Amino acid sequence: METSRQQQQWVLRAQVQDREALELLLRSIQPSLHRFLLGLAGSAGADDVLQDVLIQICRKLTWLRAPELFRPWAFRIASRAGIRYLKKHKRWMEQSVEESVLETVAAPGDPPIKELTDLVFNSSALSNASRAVLVLHFIEGMTLPEVGAVLEIPLGTVKSRLAFGLNALRKDIAKKRSL
Repeated sequence: METSRQQQQWVLRAQVQDREALELLLRSIQPSLHRFLLGLAGSAGADDVLQDVLIQICRKLTWLRAPELFRPWAFRIASRAGIRYLKKHKRWMEQSVEESVLETVAAPGDPPIKELTDLVFNSSALSNASRAVLVLHFIEGMTLPEVGAVLEIPLGTVKSRLAFGLNALRKDIAKKRSL
């Protein structure tokens, strides 16, 4: 997940109080953050959490020393805000997976993004922890180490949540097909 050159320029301009650059920067990142928060906090909380995230970005932007890290930085803020929201509403469920599950998970194909998005957002079989990893990796296109950095979890935990999420989706799809 790279910050575009344009976004880097907007970051620098916004840091010296250029309001137009700040608005352009927020508009450019808002759709991605909203998709991520929909997957993490659900449709009921995504808009409220997004608003809080955008406010935090505005307040803390002057402290960002490396403009090229804007996108991962913004996603980390969103991740923390989403988790706070879930904990506040007591919906955060940690689920662990044995290392052996990783060996049984086949590499996924490339389904159309709309189908993948609907599947991840609407599956009740997924924990919020796995949903966050799936959204960041498959929908936002982050590498697994980047997902770990954004969610502030070890790479092994990212892989476990990814494996659990994919396994849960497979079971959910199989169950729906058998009905």
